[in-house]
Amino acid sequence: MKALLLEEYKKLRVADMPDPEAAADEVRIKVEACGICGSDIHGYDGSSGRRKPPIIMGHEAAGVVESVGIDASDIAPGTRVTFNPMLSCGECEYCKRGETNLCNSRMVLGVSCDEFHRHGAFAEYVTVPARNLYPVPNEVPFEHACMTEPVTVATHAINRTPVQDGDTAVVVGSGMIGLLTVQALLVAGCSKVIAVDLSNDKLKVAKELGAEHTLNPKDDDVVAKILEMTNGNGADIAVEVVGATPTLQTAIEVTRRGGSVTLVGNLAPTVDFAMQAAVTRELTLYGSCASNSEFPSALKLMQDGKIKVDPLITATASLEECPGWFDRLYSGEDGLMKVIVKPGE
Repeated sequence: MKALLLEEYKKLRVADMPDPEAAADEVRIKVEACGICGSDIHGYDGSSGRRKPPIIMGHEAAGVVESVGIDASDIAPGTRVTFNPMLSCGECEYCKRGETNLCNSRMVLGVSCDEFHRHGAFAEYVTVPARNLYPVPNEVPFEHACMTEPVTVATHAINRTPVQDGDTAVVVGSGMIGLLTVQALLVAGCSKVIAVDLSNDKLKVAKELGAEHTLNPKDDDVVAKILEMTNGNGADIAVEVVGATPTLQTAIEVTRRGGSVTLVGNLAPTVDFAMQAAVTRELTLYGSCASNSEFPSALKLMQDGKIKVDPLITATASLEECPGWFDRLYSGEDGLMKVIVKPGE
């Protein structure tokens, strides 16, 4: 098969690789679409430490079941599917409690680190455990279906957050997950969502997707503006979707006493934390890792148009075009959001 191989950091090439064989409990999927995630960009240069070459990256994917293992015979070849790229053992105490995203032995497709190595979906074919599959309705195009995984990241974060009808929420960071989080908060019942980002282009999209107000720290005193919008109290909820000290500080400062801050961003391994502000104002912090059982509901939200992904897709690309797109995404080119890889083109 043809696959996009990260041979060394910042060096991608289309390579001939062996077709993967499905194990007894797996299926082999013909990949129709796979999104380039921000974590793939951080893996591209080695900064994350979780894409050690050589590795086929890619975990946001959808396609068609081509063949099945002996223990997966109840799945018909030809079925349109997407999948949870986080592979869990099914046996540890977390899996038994239904917290598969916290599995002691979890692996992720397209990731290579000290603990494991598992090729991903920037390829014509990928193998996935049958239990990780979710059928895709015929009316959902593959380019949208491959966005299910990032949608679940946003919806899982909001499922972790104690949203009440009429709440005001702030989303700090308006990248891909931030823009999906804006929509997920509105679905959950927030009456007002305020988006914060350094990019006016992203803030424009946030406005189009339902954010009532948008603020750019380069132009606005974000904390003062949000206090003004909330009668001096602060927002009920803040969701931090970057993972850096300045954005975490903003999230804490704009949240009212007794409010909650949900941490989704995972850019820096450690950040400075405003301990006194969190303690004296009795803030509740929630961590949110990937997703768990949200795939069916995420697909339904997309199918019903309650969460829109099409405005977030910048382009589709063949495998051969991908190295150029990685360079452009890595450089931070303005206006770029999600690039969808179509290995069959």
